[in-house]
Amino acid sequence: MSDLMKHLVEFTHCDLAQAEDARRMMSLSLLDWAACGRAGAAEPVSRITRDMVLAEGGQGAATLFGSRACVPPRAAALVNGATSHALDYDDTHFAHIGHPSVAVIPAALAVAQDRDASGGDFLDACLVGFEASIRIGTWLGRAHYQIGFHQTATAGAFGATVAAARLMGLTPDQTAQALGVASTRAAGLKSQFGTMGKPYHAGLAAQTGVEAATLARAGFQSNPKGLDGPQGFGPTHAGEGNLAALDGLNKDWWILAISHKFHACCHGTHAMLEALASLPPPNTVDEVVVATHPRWLTVCNIPAPATGLEVKFSYAHVAAMALSGVPTGALESFSDAVAQDPALVALAAKVRVEADDAIPETATRVRVNGQEAAFDLDAPIPLDVRQEKLLTKARALLGAEADGLWASIKAGPDLGALT
Repeated sequence: MSDLMKHLVEFTHCDLAQAEDARRMMSLSLLDWAACGRAGAAEPVSRITRDMVLAEGGQGAATLFGSRACVPPRAAALVNGATSHALDYDDTHFAHIGHPSVAVIPAALAVAQDRDASGGDFLDACLVGFEASIRIGTWLGRAHYQIGFHQTATAGAFGATVAAARLMGLTPDQTAQALGVASTRAAGLKSQFGTMGKPYHAGLAAQTGVEAATLARAGFQSNPKGLDGPQGFGPTHAGEGNLAALDGLNKDWWILAISHKFHACCHGTHAMLEALASLPPPNTVDEVVVATHPRWLTVCNIPAPATGLEVKFSYAHVAAMALSGVPTGALESFSDAVAQDPALVALAAKVRVEADDAIPETATRVRVNGQEAAFDLDAPIPLDVRQEKLLTKARALLGAEADGLWASIKAGPDLGALT
């Protein structure tokens, strides 16, 4: 067993007695995930995947967003993953530019409900899977992302497998086998950004985690070197093999650097939006310059978006919305009508996006009519402040349901109250 696999297997079943702050952050991400999932239940990708699994039927064991029916765990993981990422309003970790919650939590919830696990065990599995997905994504590195793989789908599948393996109580050998299975299942391409394919990635990752752990528990044999061995996932998917990403597991919690979204668009645009908000509103706009890290140019720089979904991945159009007073925290702002609004299209044409590799990936610098501002999403937010911001967001998405949801999470969490 390689050093990478040993670290992951040991971490899967580690004691979390010293993870109080990390567990609290996990609870906040759980609130954010559930709010996004409930709010996204009517989206087309949510309806299509939900209708598919409901039509297939099967032994009901796990719950779904948008339905009172129970379905098999793998099916629930697929639907809830896609649904919770449908709005693209969920958390991001910039260490690997991935969305950990939407891949890991649906897998953990499906297994926890199937096995009647306690709320505490479920939360711990989420935390371990969440952290593992970030670390594996960082082990794969930026080369993996830049060549076109979506870390939510790829690294997320391994995090989902770790969470499911912990809840199923797999042995170390079974856990290694499960990760081996995941290595031949994990997939997702950035070419799907701006389409239903992107949220579907989250569902695929969650489903992979449940399936890989289930097969391993039944005695399925895979190659446990499938992650980092010859012709393994990393070597064949442009992985950098950054073993330092595994340092400090169960000691230094990278979840504490998670970034939650407070705008309903691609996280790459958020630093720009915060920078624009710090400038006095201009009476007229002659020129806007957005300077960002070059890696974002392949993610959220659609120059002429045709749909509301594409708008979420367009620096120019989102900047035009912000400068025009369109609320970027409101889901309804990202519509096809907004994409085609003549005034916004004309203003977006005045936005020039420039690459600057001296700018951190979490930051953006803007200039409007000669006035400059900058913002870095890496600036820490105290947990109490973050909690209030997330509750405000949840209330905007769910109304009065939000406070009951948060109460159910603090009380257990109550697994039956999340979806």
